[in-house]
Amino acid sequence: MNTPTPDPGTPGDQDTGTGAVPFRGTARPPSLTRPDGTPVRVLVVDDDPDLAEVLSGVLRYEGWEVRTAGDGASAAAEARELLPDAVVLDVMLPDTDGFAVLRDLHTVLPEVCVLFLTARDAVEDRIAGITAGGDDYVTKPFSLEEVVARLRGLLRRAGMARRTDEGPRLVVGDLAMDEEAREVTRCGDLIELSPTEFELLRFLMRNPRRVLSKAQILDRVWSYDFGGQAHVVELYISYLRKKVDAGREPMIHTVRGAGYVIKPAAGR
Repeated sequence: MNTPTPDPGTPGDQDTGTGAVPFRGTARPPSLTRPDGTPVRVLVVDDDPDLAEVLSGVLRYEGWEVRTAGDGASAAAEARELLPDAVVLDVMLPDTDGFAVLRDLHTVLPEVCVLFLTARDAVEDRIAGITAGGDDYVTKPFSLEEVVARLRGLLRRAGMARRTDEGPRLVVGDLAMDEEAREVTRCGDLIELSPTEFELLRFLMRNPRRVLSKAQILDRVWSYDFGGQAHVVELYISYLRKKVDAGREPMIHTVRGAGYVIKPAAGR
């Protein structure tokens, strides 16, 4: 079946024949980007090429970078190359099931947002998806607006995206940085940082939920290799923790043998 990809900006009521219903002309909300201003990255995993094409077209219309995979093996390969912020994942795949794919994805991207797609609407299937680590669940047939809206919600709650009309601000959980004013607040409280502390925190916040090695931090924040003085990263991380995490749920974490990561505090 050669189902043409609908123009997402054109109202329409026809069923596409793929289990998805086109947009119906509602006003589009402001676009989302990653905290560093680059496009949100999404991997669509579905063995129905027509459905994958329709979904990809709609998500690209959001300005996002999108790749597709038709089975579990190719999904793993694409995920390692793309490092997606979110995955739209069909439960039923030709070589495995979506739950197994999710377990593999979490070994590479433990914080990736996952929206399951399924033709099954049984309560036990929903429970299985959430138990496996999925963040949300949509049953076929579904509206394209719903998939996009749920992805936007997942990404914003995870602190992995921001609206393009929010200005030059980085937000991770309750921590916010105004890059132009060079101001940092947590829960609205101003945090005073030195220039180096600010640059270190900016690099962490531009890569939320991603483990950054000492070498990466040295290269980006200090712009050259400190050689045997990598302990300077540990020192400045400790400075940041005393200012950002003092008396609050911690956001800056050490991943032993790998580096450092910033993510929303528990419960955020």
